[in-house]
Amino acid sequence: MTGKSKRSSKPRKTRVVYIDSLGVRVPGATTVMDVLSKPALIKWANNLGLQGIDSTTYVDNLADIGTLAHHIILCKFKGEVPDMSDYSENQIESALNCLKSFVNWESSHAIEPVLVEIPLVSDAFKYGGTPDLYCMMDGEATLLDFKTGRALYTEVMYQLAAYRNLLIEHGYPVDQCVALRIGRSDNEGFEVKNGVDMELAFKIFCDCLSLYYNIRNYKKEAER
Repeated sequence: MTGKSKRSSKPRKTRVVYIDSLGVRVPGATTVMDVLSKPALIKWANNLGLQGIDSTTYVDNLADIGTLAHHIILCKFKGEVPDMSDYSENQIESALNCLKSFVNWESSHAIEPVLVEIPLVSDAFKYGGTPDLYCMMDGEATLLDFKTGRALYTEVMYQLAAYRNLLIEHGYPVDQCVALRIGRSDNEGFEVKNGVDMELAFKIFCDCLSLYYNIRNYKKEAER
């Protein structure tokens, strides 16, 4: 008797459109976080320019690697085969390095997936988001988010707090929030940051959400 073949799937390259229960489009948590300035990224992009590197092309390439790395890891939990045909050999190699880093970290934990990359919308706060992985990890209900950048910044926790609220609003308890940075090269390894005071982090996210809506509404009025 042969087993069922796994379904092949391609990474999603476009942002999810979030619609609330009234049929109104709401912003995603990632879009909301764009209202915050990121001085570390500005300095990093400036350094690239001084080296004669086109920062836009460079960032787009890293984003593609990050998208593919996320997809490969999440396919592992979905039982799917990642379709990597749209990516270059270098991008695939970097994404597979991320997978190696993840597997190295995962070997010390027992993970049972519950929700894998499922879009959720908050009717109470009017925003949406797609947590990477909600799972039972070492016996605790865990929100696990993967990053492929060079560092885990504090802002990561504001986004995780938004995801945490989405899960709770939809009836999923969250015991802990974990951000995992997985390296793109052989020598990067992984970095873990556990969320602390997620209620305060969510308050900061809500401040960003309020600013997002105020800016959007002001622009509408100014364009009349």
